[in-house]
Amino acid sequence: MTVDPAPAAEPQPTDGIEPEPAAAAEIAGDRIEVLRAFAEDLGARGEPLGLIGPLEPPRLWTRHLLNSAVLAPLLRSGSRIADVGTGGGMPGLVLAIVRPDARFLLIEPMERRCAWLREQVDRLGLENVEVKRGRAEEFHGAFEVDQVTARAVTALKKLVPITAPLLRDGGEMLFLKGGSVDAEIEAAEKQLRRAKAHDIAVEELGGGLLAETTRVFRATIR
Repeated sequence: MTVDPAPAAEPQPTDGIEPEPAAAAEIAGDRIEVLRAFAEDLGARGEPLGLIGPLEPPRLWTRHLLNSAVLAPLLRSGSRIADVGTGGGMPGLVLAIVRPDARFLLIEPMERRCAWLREQVDRLGLENVEVKRGRAEEFHGAFEVDQVTARAVTALKKLVPITAPLLRDGGEMLFLKGGSVDAEIEAAEKQLRRAKAHDIAVEELGGGLLAETTRVFRATIR
């Protein structure tokens, strides 16, 4: 008796994970393969590990990865950058992927998240990243950086005092913010003045590439 061979199994899509948007390759450039590798692992394991919420996989690229990556053009080549509260990797690890010409200190207080970040650094072969466990305040006086980034950490009123001491004179804050950023700036007037912040501005990035642009708070410290 002849037995017909079983049909080849078709590749199955990853359930619930957002397909890569067309803009991803344009934003990440020649680093897109590394970003894809990170996206694949974060999409597969991020929710079980508590790095992203249950609603995030269907918008992983647009809301998290590319929302972070569009900040890359504002980073200075050769600069040392501290990312405060990196969590699952946004924006610090994403920026380290797409900007190998800058060095990153990823500051994160939770050990399990630090373990994830170190695993990704090794797995992706990133040589421009150092993971530091702790809160930003614990590193005041330990080092100075050229720029500091943060995303979804806290309001400017609290964020400015804990990040300004990490910056050298002339260093820059780059914080990803939502629609209430103008109100946050007003509420943080005293803290910004104490930090000797100037050239305060809000920029929108990703226009023409992303359906929803990314708002960035910028300020330079004297």
